[in-house]
Amino acid sequence: MKQYMEMSVAAPRAALLALLVILCLPAGVLAQTPEEISSGKFCANCHTSAHLIWAGKHGTKADSRAPVSVGCMMCHGDPAEHVKSPANPMPRRFSKMTSAEKNEVCLTCHQGRTRIHWQGSKHERNDVSCSSCHQLHAASDPVRDKLTQTDVCFACHKEIRPLINRPSRHPIREGMVSCSDCHNAHGSVGPSMVIRDNVNDTCYTCHMEKRGPFIRTHQPVQEDCSICHNPHGTTNPNLLKIRQPFLCQSCHEPTSHRGNIASLTGSSTGANTLARGCLNCHTSIHGTNNPTDLNNERTFRR
Repeated sequence: MKQYMEMSVAAPRAALLALLVILCLPAGVLAQTPEEISSGKFCANCHTSAHLIWAGKHGTKADSRAPVSVGCMMCHGDPAEHVKSPANPMPRRFSKMTSAEKNEVCLTCHQGRTRIHWQGSKHERNDVSCSSCHQLHAASDPVRDKLTQTDVCFACHKEIRPLINRPSRHPIREGMVSCSDCHNAHGSVGPSMVIRDNVNDTCYTCHMEKRGPFIRTHQPVQEDCSICHNPHGTTNPNLLKIRQPFLCQSCHEPTSHRGNIASLTGSSTGANTLARGCLNCHTSIHGTNNPTDLNNERTFRR
């Protein structure tokens, strides 16, 4: 009899406890449909930062391929078992996945165009994952902003940070030039992952006046701009690797005034050290179209 009375009291208590649990649940959780679960709305009940992804590119409702149209399951897999019990992990746990496995998920949508050379690229070979650079669950991806992109790149390329603070540099700190203006982090056919097929064509996207064609060309200019310039920054004018006349003397043989010790007198060697050095006379160093005087044309004078 006593046992029966205890059971009759315990039953209402269990029912009351279940009612309290139901009342304490967030509004709308119990009314979730399969469509709402797959869309990701259900996930935000526990994962409070999950909704931030909808404020970025992945939240573009006009794009039928975007996760906002498909849901969290697009990247993380079917959440059915995880919904039943949070102890059941999602099929894809990015924190437990290798770089190749993470990238495979991203590449299901982000194929082609500027990412056509990802396979075999330097970043891919060094196990860099998409999430190493990109922040998906954020309203704004820092690597896609010119003002914050460099901080993302400098997390690995630390040796470049001091160069952009040198006197002669590109306006990177001001946000007018970014790393992606010259480099394609997803790979390219050019050296150092430049956006064009070679260094010169990359430089010509901004410095078109140096492209030519010229009647008389300067061979190093045609070969590679980085022979003379360091695009990340230097302590010499015009991003030159070495100040004049020493830069020119690293190629030109020591004959005539080119190899003589420079002076400040009125001799021909005086021009080597004053003002712009060799450019005092050889002003059209990138190439010349002067057809009238063979000597001037050959020596890149005006």
